[in-house]
Amino acid sequence: MIVRFLTGEPADAAAKARRLLRRAADGEVTFRVPAVVIAEVVWVLGSYYQVPRDVVADRVRGFALAEGIEVEDEDIVVEALRSMENANVAFVDAYLAASARARREPVATFDADFKRLGVEIVSA
Repeated sequence: MIVRFLTGEPADAAAKARRLLRRAADGEVTFRVPAVVIAEVVWVLGSYYQVPRDVVADRVRGFALAEGIEVEDEDIVVEALRSMENANVAFVDAYLAASARARREPVATFDADFKRLGVEIVSA
């Protein structure tokens, strides 16, 4: 539903998604969205639809903060979307870094992108 809403494709599914989200905005229903679903949406928009990262981050952030939408770990997701956009890294890396910072924990990784994400890295 989220991808259909954000892309407008296919038109019939996008219209159904808009109706559902209108109900959420009107307070009729609340949609709870796991962070892993946000990761999948980001991946689909970037890989299949070839939407630039900054546009993906903006659209998904708007969705996540909309009325009637409750995103798991919303603060971490929103921070990860900002980091993804600003540091030009994958959402999953940005999410892991934001989660580690929130917990004041280091990350064990060999991925150089984490140096741009301001997280402590465990070294060998």
